[in-house]
Amino acid sequence: METNRRIIEQYYKEISPDVKEMVDRSVDSIVTAKNNGGKVVVVTGSGPNLHEGVTTLIAELINKGVIDGITTSSAVIAHEMAGVLDKVKRVDGKKLGFAQNKLPRGEIFEITKMPEELLLRLKKEMIIDDDLIKRGLELEGDEIIKAAGNMAYPMGLRTENLAKEIMLIAQSKGVAFEVIAGAGADERTMLGAAKKRDIPCLVSIPQLIGGGAVGIAIADSISIMERTSKIAEMMASADVIIESAVALTQEIHDGPFETFTGHGIWADWEGYPTYSLAEKTLIRIDLDSNLKKAVDFEKESNTVQQAIDKGQPKTKLMSIPFRMEMSGFARLENSLPIIGDIGIIWPIMAHLLEQRLGIELDFMSYPQQSPEGLEMRKWILENIQPIVKEKLFLK
Repeated sequence: METNRRIIEQYYKEISPDVKEMVDRSVDSIVTAKNNGGKVVVVTGSGPNLHEGVTTLIAELINKGVIDGITTSSAVIAHEMAGVLDKVKRVDGKKLGFAQNKLPRGEIFEITKMPEELLLRLKKEMIIDDDLIKRGLELEGDEIIKAAGNMAYPMGLRTENLAKEIMLIAQSKGVAFEVIAGAGADERTMLGAAKKRDIPCLVSIPQLIGGGAVGIAIADSISIMERTSKIAEMMASADVIIESAVALTQEIHDGPFETFTGHGIWADWEGYPTYSLAEKTLIRIDLDSNLKKAVDFEKESNTVQQAIDKGQPKTKLMSIPFRMEMSGFARLENSLPIIGDIGIIWPIMAHLLEQRLGIELDFMSYPQQSPEGLEMRKWILENIQPIVKEKLFLK
């Protein structure tokens, strides 16, 4: 997809000086790490990262050697398995014969609008009710682009069924679900790019619930202990960690094997492999301005650490709504809070990294509501393909 650098440069000019400072410092940290042979790991959340094209941009940055590891949610894995975005027709499910109590709120049923060749491919894998599709497409309803492979028939059902098969393959080989899924995934997804470059792409423990059967299959593919250990190994290898529109990150970046914030003290005592966040740069892209307030409180008066040392509630001490992940983040000397829309911040950072690292990105994300963002979503819809089942069995 052609990138419009002029538009991105305008985004950069329009962000506030405080945000610009954090972006510049973040890019400096990433460039320094890469120039010194270090690693960058990204911790992504669900919905917004898909719709803003961020997961596709991250895949491009993986393919260009900038990003060296990913944690994400089972919902994102499910959507990438189905091609990231798809077009669906939403109709009255009762008119298709479904009982009202079996339908989601609004009594909506969705039909995937897909090319004929893709439908023929799916028919080789599963029984498809052509009459249901025909009747659904004939009904009055809205057509929208949304995260792929969710509630729409037949792509959502295909993803559910495929997840169970991938789980069995993963268990037979003793590897995580994401490794097998990545073998069949489009290389412009995080799953496919990570597999291609042989870097870790793992669902974090707090994000295992989601994506229907996909989340269950991911959770059952390897043990919680093994998953936690693999994520800890990834975090230990990172010089820079970027968090993108994700909740509950305290259980990711300073999980049970991390010693600087204290949670890994007994794991270390018992001789398990542990690591420290002390020298790492932690970047968080977030819309919550309280995150920066918490960081500022800590830097100015050591407020967060004092609250912990005294066993006092942080919310009352600072008089701000205090989310759990703010604690570890605020106490790290190298934390960089970027308060802004990921749809704007990510393309700015990617464009600056292009210039500083001497790379050329073949894909660029844009805010989904912008004209460029609308074109971007259309490009993702038309170009990024669902998992090819036959590739899952290749060695």
